[in-house]
Amino acid sequence: MADVPTFDTSKFIVGEKYLMKVEKPWGYELIFSPPDMPFTGKILHINAGKRLSLQIHDKKQESYYLFNGRCALVLENSKGELEKIELEPGMGYTVRVGQRHRHWAITDCDVFEVSTPELGTTYRLEDDYQRPDETQQLRENERKTLVSQRK
Repeated sequence: MADVPTFDTSKFIVGEKYLMKVEKPWGYELIFSPPDMPFTGKILHINAGKRLSLQIHDKKQESYYLFNGRCALVLENSKGELEKIELEPGMGYTVRVGQRHRHWAITDCDVFEVSTPELGTTYRLEDDYQRPDETQQLRENERKTLVSQRK
């Protein structure tokens, strides 16, 4: 039997709950991981016909899983060209740091997203809602006004 290291159990909480809803012009995000974690987990609910911005991240890497509905993903390929694919149920998709991408809802859909922490800047190259780039400061200010549920 291997020697099991000793862990600090003072932060172990049974049944800890967390959820933050962030309204977006294309739908909303449900962030289900506390902000002090080394990852971010969320559900993107995208209304039919709506698009997220065409964007790149300078620090963040994301993976997606289509939970329900139909959603297209526009991705930059290795030649710098944009390709549009439809997400397949039961499959995961990953966007690398610096890779242009955009979600586009064919029907109302829910997409699970896991990523590195939400750090750095999201550069919005095109945006249907004329929003500015999302900096760390802008993100923090937006979320200060929200009431998260943590019990």
